[in-house]
Amino acid sequence: MRPKHQTKRCARASLIVGFWLGLLGGPAAADVWIRSSRGGEVGEYLALFMLVRQSGERVVIDGPCLSACTLVLSIVPDDRICVTRRAVLGFHAARELDERSGRLSPARDATRLIAATYPQAIQDWITRHGGLSGRLILLRGRELAALYPLCTR
Repeated sequence: MRPKHQTKRCARASLIVGFWLGLLGGPAAADVWIRSSRGGEVGEYLALFMLVRQSGERVVIDGPCLSACTLVLSIVPDDRICVTRRAVLGFHAARELDERSGRLSPARDATRLIAATYPQAIQDWITRHGGLSGRLILLRGRELAALYPLCTR
């Protein structure tokens, strides 16, 4: 089993490599695929998804897109996002690292800010499912397909 920090790096690298392959592959490979992302540092995802937004590429969510990965919904226009039957979006409240204790604690202001950036339909779904907390809530299946189109080639 990999150490936790290596697993996070691999998931993030998978997303980044998929993005760059999409850009370098030309029109035939013009999609950015998210196959598995457990999230990570918000700043890294914001920068990455701003590049995706500027590229004009379509985003295909084809597996777990958890935590900071869901910021794709805030940055990339809805009409450039599609999902497959394997897509899962996972949301939770923001957390910050307490430098003294080394523990994660709730970041209420950041949670409110991030939640406000999601499209209204996502905000409504989150509210219906109890809001953002330390518990991961998953959007998938029919509920997800009602909000984003299924990908077609």
